[in-house]
Amino acid sequence: MNTKGSALTILLLSDTHGHLDDRILAHAAEADEIWHAGDVGSLEVVDQLTALGKPVRGVYGNIDDAMLRRVWPQDHRFTLGGLRFWITHIAGPAGRLPSGIKAALRSEPADVLICGHSHILRVGRDPSGVLCMNPGACGTHGFHKVRTMLRFTLRNGQIDDLAVIELGARGALKP
Repeated sequence: MNTKGSALTILLLSDTHGHLDDRILAHAAEADEIWHAGDVGSLEVVDQLTALGKPVRGVYGNIDDAMLRRVWPQDHRFTLGGLRFWITHIAGPAGRLPSGIKAALRSEPADVLICGHSHILRVGRDPSGVLCMNPGACGTHGFHKVRTMLRFTLRNGQIDDLAVIELGARGALKP
């Protein structure tokens, strides 16, 4: 249990594509929970995160194989700290959500929609009211220039202390 009372620190990552390094693991060790928005790349990534001994939530992405799809779902909906979360790999940015995502939000509302896939870090509020969060990509595979993750505190039904974690250039393992 964390020492911040009802506050939880969440590390949000995506698009590891099978890559975890000491910097990612150090940030994960400091969080109360770790959330992964898909394109995990291997069960080894799941095992390394789980070995930290804290809750790990995640979904599979379009590159993930059948073994990983048996471990994590395509969509993960849950309520935590008074907020309704929906993690899915492909959703789109605030203001440009696909019609299927919009329909799903109408039938089963969420306060926060988390996705990955694009490798583009974006946080914004959709006109529907849902907060959309994409942590970018922290792996070394893809077209992104800088590896990124998000960290935030879930406190009193709100997301506080939102911070971008930059891990350096995609091709470099150290900043």
